[in-house]
Amino acid sequence: MENQENEKTISLWEILVPTIRNNGKPYRTRYHKVWDKKIREISGGLTICPVAKGNWISPEGKLFVERMIPVRILATKEQIEKIVDHTIIYYDQEAVLAYKISNDVILKHRETKKKTSKG
Repeated sequence: MENQENEKTISLWEILVPTIRNNGKPYRTRYHKVWDKKIREISGGLTICPVAKGNWISPEGKLFVERMIPVRILATKEQIEKIVDHTIIYYDQEAVLAYKISNDVILKHRETKKKTSKG
């Protein structure tokens, strides 16, 4: 039997966000912050990692060498697909890469302490 992921399973994903526009100009921080806000609305949060250098060859054979921002996101498969779709349009990309880091994720919130009355 094939192992199928539950659509509601939260996994840790990483997506690569571009730093440079197709015309060679860099994206400004405020432009990235608008994307960040949208991703928080979809998934509830994100972790922005230091810039990485990458290169890839398009289906047409063109080499792309670029600096990318790895961003980690806790999300369901449905949410990460929505994030990838948004990223392709928002950054006007030919392709966007996202990959699952782990589906063995623990997110634990601190329990609120109950106030006790003295007396």
